[in-house]
Amino acid sequence: MDRIAEKIHGHDSSSSSSDSDDDKFDAVKTKIFRLFGREKPVHRVLGCGKPADVLLWRNKKISSGILSGTTIVWVLFELLEYHLVALLCHISIFSLGILFLWSNASTFINKSPPEIAEIVLPEKCVLEVASALRIEINRALAVLRDIASGRDVKKFLTVS
Repeated sequence: MDRIAEKIHGHDSSSSSSDSDDDKFDAVKTKIFRLFGREKPVHRVLGCGKPADVLLWRNKKISSGILSGTTIVWVLFELLEYHLVALLCHISIFSLGILFLWSNASTFINKSPPEIAEIVLPEKCVLEVASALRIEINRALAVLRDIASGRDVKKFLTVS
């Protein structure tokens, strides 16, 4: 019984070589310095990439930028009760104004106007999406009509 307890605790008295004792000491030492007895470092658990660096504050500029950005968004939405649609509209109006000023001022400062990429969507793709959307809207309206007319009494009572 003592032998089993010694093996569990890592104090095997049968091996007397100094190399094995050093290995055991290193293993015990690494377990002491790791929080909650983990075997892998936190950086490896988080994926060893940029997200792990950001979460562990290894790149302080990016981490502080993300923290300040999320704080600004939180202040806008929670404290000032700003809405997402209004924010998107204001951002698009601001960017449109900047592009307008840049394109008009480019003739005075001898710079090239901004190059805005032209997006070309194939007609077939747009028609397929519109057709699928039309079918789903018609299905939803048919269900609503059945509920409102009283044909499906169970759903009518559930909705009421």
